[in-house]
Amino acid sequence: MSAIGPTENAPAETAPRADAGAGDAAAPPLPAARSRRALLAGAGAAALLAGGAAAWWRLRVDESAGSIDALWPLSFRTPEGATLAMAGFRGKSLLVNFWATWCPPCIDELPLLDGFYREHASKGWQVVGLAIDQPSAVRAFLQHTPVAFPVGLAGLQGTELTKTLGNEVGGLPFSVFVDASGKMRERRIGRLSRPDLDRWFASG
Repeated sequence: MSAIGPTENAPAETAPRADAGAGDAAAPPLPAARSRRALLAGAGAAALLAGGAAAWWRLRVDESAGSIDALWPLSFRTPEGATLAMAGFRGKSLLVNFWATWCPPCIDELPLLDGFYREHASKGWQVVGLAIDQPSAVRAFLQHTPVAFPVGLAGLQGTELTKTLGNEVGGLPFSVFVDASGKMRERRIGRLSRPDLDRWFASG
């Protein structure tokens, strides 16, 4: 299983191929305007959520197509250069959080997610952060704001993965709760709250 994610020397407007392995060459760069539009669209969605529209974006698993089965075969590079294999988290209560350093509500909720993970890791819970961002930006951010849970570098292709998991608008932050049996229990676009996490923990 090969790791997927952007290479460190890829330009900002480059998106990796969805099937790219660790040894593959970088994909051809996207036009700069297209890349900027993608980032601005994500930032716009995040700003909308931060403005109080988050309640509208709660997604039940029966409201749109999406399968957690798409997640298990994947692996991602970590900021430290290791491989983060998602299959290793099967059998645990799992919260997958998609985030970016350019997304204010994403940054706001990271300490909450980190605290939740530290509190419940010994009880079998796992949190994984998948960063839709450039590797250098993620590394710089985590150097001054470290988290205890593992982080994978999903790059712009992470946006497509969120859509596969039911996030049709591609907004961030996006979180998916999977129970220990492997069933997707809940999804949420927008910043999580402590009551959200407590409810997910109680049902996990």
